[in-house]
Amino acid sequence: MNKFEISVDFFETKLTDAKVHFERALDCKHTEFDDLYPYMIEHPQFFWYKRYVAWSELLTVVKLCEELNFGWREQFTERQAEYISNRVMSSRVLDEWYETNDSKEHVG
Repeated sequence: MNKFEISVDFFETKLTDAKVHFERALDCKHTEFDDLYPYMIEHPQFFWYKRYVAWSELLTVVKLCEELNFGWREQFTERQAEYISNRVMSSRVLDEWYETNDSKEHVG
């Protein structure tokens, strides 16, 4: 029987990856999603769907962290953690994810 050890480092990495993926989608930058569905770029709903997929991934990783009692809030601002806790990606989340565009550097 295989025994799996659940690693905090593993989930911290997955959380960071999910955050970067969402922020890249938010900033309309290239993500894995573009590689999976290159034809979608031609459709206006693409960017909304791409953001939704990244948001869903982020919420899934956060849910797993919560179920395993791993901290996740440290990687986010207080406002971002509140958005995640509310679980609804609204226009407010999209518009205000970065506290201000001047004080937060967007993902590269």
